[in-house]
Amino acid sequence: MDCRMDGRVAIVTGSSRGLGRAMAIKFAESGAHVCIVGRRQDMLEAAAKEVDAAGDGKVCGVSADMWQADDIERMVKTAEKELGPVDILVNNAGSSQRGDFMTLSDEDWKSDIELKLFGAIRAIRQVIPGMQKRKWGRIINVLNTGAKATAPAGYPTAVSRAAGMSLMKGLAGEFAKDNILVNGLLVGRIESDQWLNRYEATNKEKTYEEFLLDMAKAQKLPMGRLGTAEEFANMAAFLCSDAGSYITGCAINVDGGVCPVV
Repeated sequence: MDCRMDGRVAIVTGSSRGLGRAMAIKFAESGAHVCIVGRRQDMLEAAAKEVDAAGDGKVCGVSADMWQADDIERMVKTAEKELGPVDILVNNAGSSQRGDFMTLSDEDWKSDIELKLFGAIRAIRQVIPGMQKRKWGRIINVLNTGAKATAPAGYPTAVSRAAGMSLMKGLAGEFAKDNILVNGLLVGRIESDQWLNRYEATNKEKTYEEFLLDMAKAQKLPMGRLGTAEEFANMAAFLCSDAGSYITGCAINVDGGVCPVV
């Protein structure tokens, strides 16, 4: 299957590393012009070089804080100026935050919801009008499997992601008439900097690969291994290409079978 995005303009938030960087690279390989977004300028510049080397399209990097409405507006305007009208938006910003319910403060809840839910809302609000005019758009909310099956002490992230899933479903129905397709990708156990940091904190008696296999075994992952960022990016590329032209309003588990909910 050919998942091409030739000439499309994509914004991927949280793309200076991890899943976001993998998606940005995959989009560039598929022919898209890509705006990568992150907070740390040094990491953003390094990621931009990788994305630029992956394809022939244009690349721009924007240092932006997805908590800030002004930053989000500037992000979209910069992408439009440097690359052209935005066709694809991937809301990927935000790390996992977990805690026991009684230990979480109002500020913990507010900051998580502001970043993960309102960050997505504000970015979508910026790109929808142009997509409507052109009758073409793709929006992905990157969520996690806790959005469907919240584990004890899985908040506030699981709650924020559940709200992001609800937002996705509503938008998909409202804007289907404009050929704007909106989907959610739910992360399971994916190899990332998070796992590398955990490994670095050990005594390193095992190799990193052995550490990951043991982690998969301990967590009883059905496939016996963690997924890769590239595998996640493959699904994002499919949904954002014309190959996924009749899929909208879906919350797709990219988790190797971990989530107990379909």
